[in-house]
Amino acid sequence: MKDLAIDVRGLTKKYGERTVVDHVDLQVRTGTICGFLGPNGSGKTTTIRMICGLLKPDAGEGTCLGLDILRDAPTIKRQVGYMTQRFGWYDDLSIRENLDFIARLFEVTDRKRAVDNALEQLGLVERQDQLAGQLSGGWKQRLALAGCLIHDPKLLLLDEPTAGVDPKARKEFWDQITRLAHEQGITVLVSTHYMDEAQRCDELVYIAYGHVLASGSQQDVLRQAGVEHGTLEDAFIALIAQAQDNFA
Repeated sequence: MKDLAIDVRGLTKKYGERTVVDHVDLQVRTGTICGFLGPNGSGKTTTIRMICGLLKPDAGEGTCLGLDILRDAPTIKRQVGYMTQRFGWYDDLSIRENLDFIARLFEVTDRKRAVDNALEQLGLVERQDQLAGQLSGGWKQRLALAGCLIHDPKLLLLDEPTAGVDPKARKEFWDQITRLAHEQGITVLVSTHYMDEAQRCDELVYIAYGHVLASGSQQDVLRQAGVEHGTLEDAFIALIAQAQDNFA
């Protein structure tokens, strides 16, 4: 379907005898924010890496941004911004130098303008000469997101981007990605453990033990969990209990 930024079916990944992602189907509509939720070790990061071409699935098929995830992985990687759980920038380079380095890797034309735009968009202009290693968690987060946007991606894959960040910085981060999705049409798949963040998503996918247990709107997830009049936290507690019975 043309309106799907991500459309994958049967994604499977094994490490030895252990299956960490087991026939996962995932669809994300273009220009939406999809929250990817589940306990630690549930397969979220592995799924994200298979979608963006960093990891080859053992089984499954599908498309990302209309490109085949098996045949077109190099092209997909150039159109995706991937923000990992850990801060992966050079501590001894300034904010501007880090962004210029990433722009070089992506062979961005007119690097100076691209870096200037990223600094402006994320409110980093006044700190552009500060070393990355001297930044607080919230400012590191802004730098990481700026780096993800430097090559004008169509899809952002954010792997627990707000872990360890204070509430104010988390809110500012979510305000930013909401603007990116709803005003600029960038699709966002974001993994999170925070219920307030899940409530800001257009769609939700809950995964545990490598299996998708529920997906859709908040009401869809509540219904699939059997707690239509409960909260998202109630739904996730019910879903993990079901998963323990079926897959543990």
